[in-house]
Amino acid sequence: MTKFKLKYNSSMKSKDVVAAIIKKDNLYLIAQRNKNKYMGLTWEFPGGKVEPNENFHEALSREIQEELNIQINVLEKIAEEKYKDDEIDIILHYYLCSEKSGTIRLNEHENIAWVEKEDFDKYDFVEGDGNVLSLL
Repeated sequence: MTKFKLKYNSSMKSKDVVAAIIKKDNLYLIAQRNKNKYMGLTWEFPGGKVEPNENFHEALSREIQEELNIQINVLEKIAEEKYKDDEIDIILHYYLCSEKSGTIRLNEHENIAWVEKEDFDKYDFVEGDGNVLSLL
């Protein structure tokens, strides 16, 4: 399992990032990060940066539409996690979501999987996401 060293660069300002924990029956949607991006090939709950003048729900709906080509219902916030290393400084806001419409098409990620929570340990998650798995 790959580990990333945590360092703090005082010149960075925390950015808000939203993540969708999309649940269908007893399965959760996880996505494998693009191999050419930071922390490439690790698994995550999909989402992304909150743009100026966007609220968290709007950002999450936009990011999932851009990344996965589907519309979601944003149900409730279930966690907030701070993560810093020498590349990024973010505050992750995790929302429980459900699929609303559309057919999944990968626009950013290498792969997706629908996973039971008992099988999360079979995947190498990005560190922030790995910390919230126990809450599900």
